[in-house]
Amino acid sequence: MKWSFRLFTFAGTQVRVHITFFLLLLFVASQSFLSGQGVSAALESTLFIITMFACVVLHEFGHVLAARGYGIQTPDITLLPIGGVARLERMPRKPSQEFVVAISGPMVNVIIAAAIWLGLGVTTRVHPGFDFLQSGHFFQKLMAWNIIMVVFNMIPAFPMDGGRVLRAVLAMFMEYSAATRWAASLGQGISILVVIAMLVNGVPFHPMLLLIAFFIFMAAGQEAAMVTQQEATRNLRVRDAMLTDFRSLPPDAKLRDGVELLLAGAQQDFPVLDTHGGMQGMLTRNDLISALAENGPEHAVVEVMRRCPESTQPAIELTRAIESLNSSDCPAIPVIDPLNGELVGLLTAENIGETLMVREALMKLRS
Repeated sequence: MKWSFRLFTFAGTQVRVHITFFLLLLFVASQSFLSGQGVSAALESTLFIITMFACVVLHEFGHVLAARGYGIQTPDITLLPIGGVARLERMPRKPSQEFVVAISGPMVNVIIAAAIWLGLGVTTRVHPGFDFLQSGHFFQKLMAWNIIMVVFNMIPAFPMDGGRVLRAVLAMFMEYSAATRWAASLGQGISILVVIAMLVNGVPFHPMLLLIAFFIFMAAGQEAAMVTQQEATRNLRVRDAMLTDFRSLPPDAKLRDGVELLLAGAQQDFPVLDTHGGMQGMLTRNDLISALAENGPEHAVVEVMRRCPESTQPAIELTRAIESLNSSDCPAIPVIDPLNGELVGLLTAENIGETLMVREALMKLRS
């Protein structure tokens, strides 16, 4: 995620913090200081916010470790002012496994709250007006925070944990894509109701709550669209959608060579091959035009091409390759023959779209 940097790495997962998180710390500290409580209160409030988000990290690692038990890796966790985001490679498709992964995060908060209660004998009373920035009562506030995290995350608003639990339960009785649409629609409906309540029914306006509602609405739609795409590409391999008729550039090519290929056909991005036919990089149309205006037609292509570390193979599932394409800086993923290492095709979003349209047309014909 842009504007984030690494704090540490644990069990192969990076923990990153977004720069806006520090704006939250600054806001909390200034609120405590300006309220007349002094520097010590500002430091105490800042320490408590950091501890709160340490619980958020532990919550996310609950998901991470549960997913790892099913062979799913998590490259990173990013801390934002609205919480933490664990970037799992994928969610399990088996409903019982998704249920375990989704419920594991809130269970961590249950364990933390129970440990404070049993270990320290601390009790607390959670109510809507609970003030986490009040001085003192550190562990009471921390216990209340973990209880609130459990309740809030278990709201069935997909893609929150409660929404994922709901999808897992629904998927036990219906198709996965239908379960996702039902859960996503409910999540979007809840977010809309929250906004309406703030605007119409006199519920106090809270910017953070509005931001969370917007996040839920957008994320639910994106997740539903992604699952729909996954269903459309089921049983397809990279070889079914890759571009095989393409032009390439040699390692000693100049920008003028790229211009000739660009003007000669419809292809817009060109792989740059080494002397053995292996992939060196990709010359995109935008990079070509920019470099041409800045350096002239005799400039070397290898100096402006993009390195494309992501690659795939013809027999790989198309769904997995699409995930790599979406996370890549290159407009095309090279398809490499695993036997000789040569470039045999390109996987582009345009070709994938055309493949899916052809497949849908054929399915309509058969029906």
